[in-house]
Amino acid sequence: MGQRAYLDWNATAPLRPEARRAMLAACDLVGNPSSIHGEGRSARGLIEAARRQVAALVGAEPRNVIFTSGGTEANLLALSPSIELDGDKAPRGRLLLSAIEHPSVRCGGRFPPAAVEEVPVTADGRVDLAALGPRLAARAGSGGPPLVSLMLANNETGVIQPVAEAARIVHDHGGLLHVDAVQAAGKIACDINNIGADLMALSAHKLGGPKGVGALIKREERLHLADPLIRGGGQERGARAGTENVAGIAGFGAAAAAAAAALADESRRIAALRDRLEADLRTISPDAVIYGAVAARLPNTTLFAVPGVKAETALIALDLDGVAVSSGSACSSGKVAASHVLAAMGVDPELARGAIRVSLGFSTTDEEVDCFLDAWKRLVHALPKRVHGMAA
Repeated sequence: MGQRAYLDWNATAPLRPEARRAMLAACDLVGNPSSIHGEGRSARGLIEAARRQVAALVGAEPRNVIFTSGGTEANLLALSPSIELDGDKAPRGRLLLSAIEHPSVRCGGRFPPAAVEEVPVTADGRVDLAALGPRLAARAGSGGPPLVSLMLANNETGVIQPVAEAARIVHDHGGLLHVDAVQAAGKIACDINNIGADLMALSAHKLGGPKGVGALIKREERLHLADPLIRGGGQERGARAGTENVAGIAGFGAAAAAAAAALADESRRIAALRDRLEADLRTISPDAVIYGAVAARLPNTTLFAVPGVKAETALIALDLDGVAVSSGSACSSGKVAASHVLAAMGVDPELARGAIRVSLGFSTTDEEVDCFLDAWKRLVHALPKRVHGMAA
């Protein structure tokens, strides 16, 4: 097989060279970062440097960065009734989340199922703010203050959510806002103060860091996570026990710094590639439906479907032709399953079953985009014309 085109960056990004160098250097350190001798202090120094780099990416204070094993753990750490603000120990009585959240949020964390409520989204894939306020008002004064969870950008459609507006609504009703920024960080600006998030989850491997490391970030020190997921040690200021993944954290920090430095240039270049890909895709398949096309989206993401084309068949054909794409979220054990995101948007189930996600990144080339387009053209040429609707 010849050179392949990797266009599944929303599933995971290739390791940035800066992250690789930082990890290799960290592997040469022997000390435990909790030890007080010189070797331990050297390891601790790497962690704290990375903490500053990750904090800088989202405009946070370094002391408010809690390193975790990834975005899923960061989300689960945040989704707890036992979040205290200014010493108020009253438990959060309700969790509200949008209907398009990642599975690690949709599971509800440590809230009982009866205390979890979904907020609908509009046909273009944005959370329905007109529904959020009334839902919060209806729960006012009963069962403790609410927690709301809303992703900054959807992992399937790339649609950017109106998080700053949602934050104002949530805070007006005495609630806290948790934002899953896993898919957005490193692709668009994610300043935790500007968007008003109280808690923000990140994952290193989505922005060019290593797999297996992430962070939960607090906007303010006065917010306290009173019920850690992992107990038994004082690491991460008591919020997450266990010896830190020094090499992974160092790589995370280096990737965050590299992403922050190149954000504007990378976003412009990738958006231009994405726009060309979509224009040529429509030429090949005029009846292609691009989801979220009328909404603000991440610069790198295209989710589309063509009537009569099944995602499973297309993914296999494209893979055999040297192109790696996906049918949506990569968090379904490799299964091609119906998208809860498209269902929430009201997409016809038959069309939704054909959804294919193409996602680009910092090293994607014009040649890789051409590789996808050529492979897609070959795929639809092999289908009956009455199915794929390809232009002559």
